[in-house]
Amino acid sequence: MWESGSEVGQEYGTGLLTSSKHSVKTEGFVQRGHSWYVATDIPSDFLVQIGEANFHLHKVYPLLSRSGKLNRIINESRDPDLNKILMDDIPGGPWAFELAAKFCYGIAVDLTAGNISGLRCAAEYLEMTEDLEEGNLIFKTEAFLSYVVLSSWRDSIVVLKSCEKLSQWAENLQIVRRCSESIAWKACANPKGIKWSYTGRTAKISSPKWNNNVKDSSPSRNNQQVPNDWWFEDVSILRIDHFVRVITAIKVKGMRFELIGATIMHYATKWLPGLISETSTIQGDEASNCSISNSSTSTKSGGTCWKGGLHMIVSGTKDESSSVQAKEQRMIIESLISIIPPQKDSVSCSFLLRLLRMANMLNVAPALVTELEKRVGMQFEQATLADLLIPSYDKSETMYDVDLAQRLVEHFLVQEQTESPSRQSFSENHMGGNNVNAKAKVARLVDSYLTEVSRDRNLSLTKFQVLAEALPESARTCDDGLYRAIDSYLKAHPTLSEYERKRLCRVMDCQKLSIDACMHAAQNERLPLRVVVQVLFSEQVKISNALASSSVKGVDSHTQPMVINRKTLLEGTPHSFQEGWATAKKDINTLKFELESVKTKYLELQNDMESLQKQIDKMMLKQKQTSAWSSGWKKLSKLTKMSNVENHHGHGLSPKVPISEEQNKKTTRRWRNSIS
Repeated sequence: MWESGSEVGQEYGTGLLTSSKHSVKTEGFVQRGHSWYVATDIPSDFLVQIGEANFHLHKVYPLLSRSGKLNRIINESRDPDLNKILMDDIPGGPWAFELAAKFCYGIAVDLTAGNISGLRCAAEYLEMTEDLEEGNLIFKTEAFLSYVVLSSWRDSIVVLKSCEKLSQWAENLQIVRRCSESIAWKACANPKGIKWSYTGRTAKISSPKWNNNVKDSSPSRNNQQVPNDWWFEDVSILRIDHFVRVITAIKVKGMRFELIGATIMHYATKWLPGLISETSTIQGDEASNCSISNSSTSTKSGGTCWKGGLHMIVSGTKDESSSVQAKEQRMIIESLISIIPPQKDSVSCSFLLRLLRMANMLNVAPALVTELEKRVGMQFEQATLADLLIPSYDKSETMYDVDLAQRLVEHFLVQEQTESPSRQSFSENHMGGNNVNAKAKVARLVDSYLTEVSRDRNLSLTKFQVLAEALPESARTCDDGLYRAIDSYLKAHPTLSEYERKRLCRVMDCQKLSIDACMHAAQNERLPLRVVVQVLFSEQVKISNALASSSVKGVDSHTQPMVINRKTLLEGTPHSFQEGWATAKKDINTLKFELESVKTKYLELQNDMESLQKQIDKMMLKQKQTSAWSSGWKKLSKLTKMSNVENHHGHGLSPKVPISEEQNKKTTRRWRNSIS
């Protein structure tokens, strides 16, 4: 089986490496300060200097007989008395050359997973091939890699970790590729035969549960059932470039995309502590023992230092150190973005948004940031308000990056148009409802986001309006959340003109407001008068429609979704605004009581008006009767007048009209006075 019972630094059964021939009898190497001497009676006549280390050896035998590079340097030298050379560029450094020199002198060398890669590269550098001697160092180290290391899960991890300082040598010798493929094959194989003592450390770091479907990555050794994520912790110790090689090989093997995404989230949580809101620290002693840098490692003498993670910049560090750490984190983010599986639910939207936050902060390549924004748009309905509140790291005046939120909404709408209408609903913990479609979830998220960012006095009216109108009208069944955002913007911007306030309120449909929102808007002095009239009119229409409905069942079915929507909206509203809304509801209840009192007084006035109307009708009837008597007496006076005129003409008298008319008038008045 491919698991190995060895630990780092432990001797393998076949790990004792010796040379079959040696010309100098020695008991070993003796170290004095930075110098190594061969314990032999023959004095040394050749010095190899590697950095500060000095190796006092013998020129002819055994070095020249086993190292083609040393043989060529000495033979091609014009100085026949050459007794010193410099080898600062040897891979593995002084310790790798020490092991190679011991092999040449016939001293037993313990091959381990920690030193095999360095020794293999040093043998290649020294050209210790089979042409010089059968069973030379290249052949034996290559055999150990192929038959011992690559058959063990733990050893493959350790060797790949030790290749970090060997850079191009390990790449050219295919050590990185072979170890990556070995790890990928074992990760995709049936894990029934895995022994937990061989799968790396069991220490965990504090990390958020990005995906509820992923189990705990550090199971107990007593558990017989092996989870699918047993290999996460081991792979996460690798440097980012080697981690990318392993994940790429795992993709080729056909592993499920959700497991690959979970591995990427686990790695990011470990190496990017700033990805989570709280300060991420490594548990146990590894936090103090391991280095800060991702690229640094210790592989000397067969040991490796398991890195705890790439820590964020702490106060008091130099600018150079901060710059180096920022570059390393930028490289990690760019690499992770490039290997995220293309499937929609491979990683959570919360992880993508937090990764996007760090990408903007560290000035990641714009093309990768755009790609990440598109990935967020694919599953934007899963986002939460806390993750969407990304600060503006550029020279923008606003506190939050509103332009970024606008782009995310646009990417979401593009994805909505391209993919099928049936979308899988997300967990209730994120958006609070399985029966609500994706656009409604995004609409609630945008309304909550607008409510939060509207408190920024530097937020322009145009940006607010563009983001509010980004979604189609059908996305919102209720505009209460949008009304809260408008009211919050009016509070933070009291100097808006009447035209600007009207323009702001155009993004809201008064007919989609609930009863509570209408009552609040009716007494909101910040709203334009025209908007208040529209709110009152729409509410009056709703009340009329409700009174016209005679079916109690119909009323219940109409009010029940309203209660559900109101509850959902309140859950998505910031706590500070909910307190103000509670105060407004008290005012609304007081206004309702006053309205009932006005209705009662109105009924009383209506009754008084009816009684007054009856009295007026009676008075009008009496006036009609009085006018009939007066018209009759007027006719009688005219007849009397005409008879008097005829009598005067009949006697031939010249009439004195003014006198008779005055007498007639006086007579008529006397009659009226007497009759009345």
